[in-house]
Amino acid sequence: MPPLRTLSEFLESEIRREYEFKYFVLDAAQFDGEFQPNEGYEPLELLRDQGRTGKDIIGSLIKVDFLHAQRHLSDTTGSRAEELSRHLSRYYTRNLERHSEDFSAIQALAESERQLNQHLEQVFAETLDRLAQLGYPGFANPRLMIKSALNPATVMSNQDGAQVHYALSAENDDFTLPDKYNGLGFKNLIYMVVELLDLHAQWLVIEDNRPPLHLVFVEEPEAHLHAQLQQVFVNKVLDILEEESDDQASFRTQLVLTTHSPHILYERGFTPIRYFRRENTGVAQSSTVLNLSEFYQRTADPSRDFLERYLKLTHCDLFFADGAVLVEGSVERLLMPQMIKSTAPGLRSSYLSVLEIGGAFGHLFRTLIEFLGITTLVITDLDSIHFAPLEEGEVHDEEDADEGDDADEATDEEEPGEALADRRKRKTCTPEMQDAETSNQMLIQWLPARRRIDELLALGPDDKTIEADEAGLGAVRVTYPTTVQLNHDGETIERAGRTLEVAFAFENLHWTQNADNKDLKLSIRNPIDLADLALRLHNKVHAPSFKKTDFALALLTKNPDAWIVPHYITEGLLWLEDILGLTEEDADDQLEVAQA
Repeated sequence: MPPLRTLSEFLESEIRREYEFKYFVLDAAQFDGEFQPNEGYEPLELLRDQGRTGKDIIGSLIKVDFLHAQRHLSDTTGSRAEELSRHLSRYYTRNLERHSEDFSAIQALAESERQLNQHLEQVFAETLDRLAQLGYPGFANPRLMIKSALNPATVMSNQDGAQVHYALSAENDDFTLPDKYNGLGFKNLIYMVVELLDLHAQWLVIEDNRPPLHLVFVEEPEAHLHAQLQQVFVNKVLDILEEESDDQASFRTQLVLTTHSPHILYERGFTPIRYFRRENTGVAQSSTVLNLSEFYQRTADPSRDFLERYLKLTHCDLFFADGAVLVEGSVERLLMPQMIKSTAPGLRSSYLSVLEIGGAFGHLFRTLIEFLGITTLVITDLDSIHFAPLEEGEVHDEEDADEGDDADEATDEEEPGEALADRRKRKTCTPEMQDAETSNQMLIQWLPARRRIDELLALGPDDKTIEADEAGLGAVRVTYPTTVQLNHDGETIERAGRTLEVAFAFENLHWTQNADNKDLKLSIRNPIDLADLALRLHNKVHAPSFKKTDFALALLTKNPDAWIVPHYITEGLLWLEDILGLTEEDADDQLEVAQA
């Protein structure tokens, strides 16, 4: 034996000699809600029983099968291409022939090719009916049929004896095409269903001591399947398998899907998800498996239902992201790719999930972000407001603030002892107004947990950041407009933008006032002075006539080198780039290695 140079080589070669497997029966009553054993509990070891080892006993309880991602289906012929027709023929040989009477099979082999085709159509009827439940190819598209391709005398033993064809008409079987003329996605779908039926049937034919649980691992079922077909597959596959079962009460098939597809998560919901969070602590590499059903138990409504509905409608890809960027609205979402390219290009090599969440709902993501440990940047607005007393006869109106303030949907807090007649109404204001507060629930309830605008403007980066844990996961940073210096016609003042649009106008003041950029709708005619210009910009952006999405789309038509990204967004993106540990130079190096 060659010398063992490393610990890994030693373990690979000698671990079976140094260690042995032991099997134990666990009592669920002896564990708490976190699956930690009670003090003093010792599980019962499975010993040899009538010549059976612990492995044999477990094998009698659970039958495990695998359907790997490399399914060797191809649109071209070759030594590795295992065509769909071969799989169907093998399935016939191993399983379907047991459903037919022997006399029928003998008669089919003895008669003409036409009669053999009829026999094959009858034998495959159940399978093809189940495939039809998938709703694919769809209305007015070709349907599946089985036709003999070789001598009838060899069809039962030769895997090339039966082939899949596609009938071009529902009424006429005379015009057909071989399976190689259909798409790879459809082949993959049929292949997976047939293989699952094959594995399921092999489990069902076990007569003595059949394991009550059949567990099938399906690796990346989304391969070659478009989004709608992925959803159809995951919705229908269990129904198709259950139709074959003879005793569903005692014998069950369960599927474990390993996937990177947000479309599959969309269909199944979050409760079945087991999230594998990779952790890196120096040279040690490990993964922690998070059970999202536990998250359901920990998180109360309405936050839990809101998160599931929102992510299902928008971004299930959050579960596959290196980092998340939660943004205020559509403007930030539309501009984010260009802002990343301009300020933190290394992030383009990371898998980011950009979620448009608004100031009113950002804090609802806290429990999910903390549970998953996803590195997160929150880009939000200041949303400054002040309170004014209600005039006589005036009714409190929750819509007083501008329509961009989703957070203003909450009612005003009433001080202890405050009479109803003294209730106040909220009004949008500039951040520099004395005693201004924020209506942004993200800033109030999560990070940095402040309400007063002057306090928010005075905070440093550390006050806006939750540091990562020991495994380097779970870091969170919030960024919002802060005070900047404005210079115009020899005047200098300091102001903070209430929203992104105002902050952008302040930091690109000369450019936005240029006549060439009037389509941005940020130009102000004949301001009295710089303070008047700043105030009128604030009022213009917050007027009902200002369309924020139009501003974003107009900005995307401009040369990106002509304008600068507001510094608070630049600050946040650079932080995220640093946390994820991938600069533009690193990304270029990775690209060169991949190309080599």
